[in-house]
Amino acid sequence: QVQLVESGGGLVQPGGSLRLSCAVSGRTNSAYAMAWVRQAPGKFREFVAALNWSGRNKYYADAVRGRFSISRGNGENTVQLQMNSLKPEDTAVYYCAASLSGSYAYTSLYAYHYWGQGTQVTVSS
Repeated sequence: QVQLVESGGGLVQPGGSLRLSCAVSGRTNSAYAMAWVRQAPGKFREFVAALNWSGRNKYYADAVRGRFSISRGNGENTVQLQMNSLKPEDTAVYYCAASLSGSYAYTSLYAYHYWGQGTQVTVSS
């Protein structure tokens, strides 16, 4: 059974930074494409950032491009999201997702087979 576990959420002031991490356990011999997706209160889940299995192919939502950075962690199936210059509109539950099709940084949420439980990020003064 595949599990994704996120960590690193919390409360931060506008303009601050947070770093989210996600680790895949269980079926770790697959080269996953991985993504971060967020859901604000009363809104649908939206794509934030993704990378392919090698980490060479990355894609960002317009709302976060230039402020957020997605990267592979130390482990093969770990991913991090560095979030800088945070804004109140970044407040959401952030989910990690993994796709068995690892070739591309998919922006469609339907491409992802496994999901974490989410971690809350709150940007407020």
